[in-house]
Amino acid sequence: MPLSEQEQRLLEEMERNLYRNDADFVHAVGGVRGRRPNYRAIVLGVLLAVAGVGALIAGVALQLLIVGIIGFALMFAGVLIAITPSKRGAPGAVPGAPQTAAKMQRSRGGFMDRLNERWDRRQEGRD
Repeated sequence: MPLSEQEQRLLEEMERNLYRNDADFVHAVGGVRGRRPNYRAIVLGVLLAVAGVGALIAGVALQLLIVGIIGFALMFAGVLIAITPSKRGAPGAVPGAPQTAAKMQRSRGGFMDRLNERWDRRQEGRD
């Protein structure tokens, strides 16, 4: 069952308000498709983590607390650098900017179609 015109207008207004008032939330939840991993950060993170493990082991072997703490800090920083997603988005995309109307319409249409299909499947299961 399609949405009435009033429901569609209300939904569009709610989406605009969400984009306008909470763009950070939309960006975090929506995710950026087409984002490629930052291989330089991954390699740097892995190298730091390996150096940190080596320093940690050396600190334990030499019984030097400060070397162990520095090794742990290096290891922790390396893992964080390796797993943190890059800040750059998809090519041509401006972070935090709303999508064009055509993209929003396509994604909304697909989303609504999926919801309608799920609803129909549920209703068929009850009969």
